[in-house]
Amino acid sequence: MTSRFREQLEEALFPPVVALFVALICGDILIMSYGQSPAHVYGLLLEGTWGNAYGFGQVIYKTTTLTFTGLAVSLGIRAGLFNVGAESQLAAGGFLAAIAGLILSPVIPGAIAIPLCMLAAALGGGIVGAIPGFLRVRFGAHEVIVTIMLNFVILALLNWIVATRLHVPETLHTPEIHAGSIPRLDELISAFHGSAANLTIIVAILAAVVVSFFLFRTRHGYELRAVGLQPDAAEYGGVNVGGVWFRALTLSGAIAGLGGINYVLGYKHYYEDGFAGGSGFLGIAVALVGRNHPLGVILAALFFATLSQGGLAIHAVVPKQMVEVLQGVVILAVAMSVPEVRRALQQARKPARA
Repeated sequence: MTSRFREQLEEALFPPVVALFVALICGDILIMSYGQSPAHVYGLLLEGTWGNAYGFGQVIYKTTTLTFTGLAVSLGIRAGLFNVGAESQLAAGGFLAAIAGLILSPVIPGAIAIPLCMLAAALGGGIVGAIPGFLRVRFGAHEVIVTIMLNFVILALLNWIVATRLHVPETLHTPEIHAGSIPRLDELISAFHGSAANLTIIVAILAAVVVSFFLFRTRHGYELRAVGLQPDAAEYGGVNVGGVWFRALTLSGAIAGLGGINYVLGYKHYYEDGFAGGSGFLGIAVALVGRNHPLGVILAALFFATLSQGGLAIHAVVPKQMVEVLQGVVILAVAMSVPEVRRALQQARKPARA
């Protein structure tokens, strides 16, 4: 093992390991404050998630959405940008996927309808992601402020459209789609009966593979990483920094939007207001804990999905909000030690480039 490889390995593993260790200590203190045994509570958490097929199916379902949003955020961070708008990009993707599923005829084969709905989902998220990209390049508007504001605007706009034009009476969701549904895992493995897990997990894994190839095997990926590390040096080397930022935020939005198919095509088969449920915001934590690497993002998504589902399993003995506290501890611990975050914060203090 070379010293360089050892340094990279330590840099990749040290922050998550420290974060988990700190979270474990905080979790023990919180659990004991409720008069419970940490071993008993953690046992319940594992039993309710990895210990039975239904719980594991729910973990897979939540992992799927978090993988998409985590990949979206990590792509932006690789370019030196903080995409805080994955929540609205995810919702926009789910909305356009539902619209495509409603427009398409039910006689259209799934092999055609599903890709068309996926394309619509990526288009929806990509458009929402392109807005802060354009404003950043054209006017120097900081992407953090723009994406935060867009979350409110886009979510309110979609809610208004559904509530006034597309809703089923006495509900906040659209009619069920006609075409483009993705099979659930319980159709293939009966033990998953009742869980929301579906074959979108395969799409999420493929998305991680494609992002990894793009980042580490293509010229555009190299330029994106170069801009993220040092935009001035990249520009001196002939890279169009503004173009990279615009592409990065557009692609980031498209990936987040693609995550909408997990709910719309794979689970409920309609768009519903609030279906994202904070998965876009949690994608920031997934990206940080996963060290902005596609494989790390998948593992981090699995970790946060386990905590999320486990919170329901331990609610009988301790408040499920304890899991949210642990998630916050993990995020803080990792954010304090991730180099990309430190660089992004340093760049945020500088005047925005026109």
